[in-house]
Amino acid sequence: MTDESKELKKECCVEAEDCCRHKHREASEVEALTKRLNRIEGQVRGIRGMVENEAYCTDILTQVSAVQSALNAFSRELLASHIRTCVVTDIQNGQLEVVDDLLATIQKLMK
Repeated sequence: MTDESKELKKECCVEAEDCCRHKHREASEVEALTKRLNRIEGQVRGIRGMVENEAYCTDILTQVSAVQSALNAFSRELLASHIRTCVVTDIQNGQLEVVDDLLATIQKLMK
């Protein structure tokens, strides 16, 4: 394992003492993901308000569709980052089982 791949492994999907996987993310990535989630959270609160205010069904469903699209975009962004970092690093280190994990993750996303 090269020094570069060791450093990447430190940044990606490292096993913590409590046996849970963790991934270090750059501050810019955390900020971008958090902004997306905050927007989605606001949209969901808006839908709750629409229900409470007896909004018309199709108007609510339109907003639900927008939230689903936003969550799908969030998932695509996170998946792309995961592939570029954790998956590539694991493959470079000979840990090919990451491919099966990736396929299972993609199957869950496509339900």
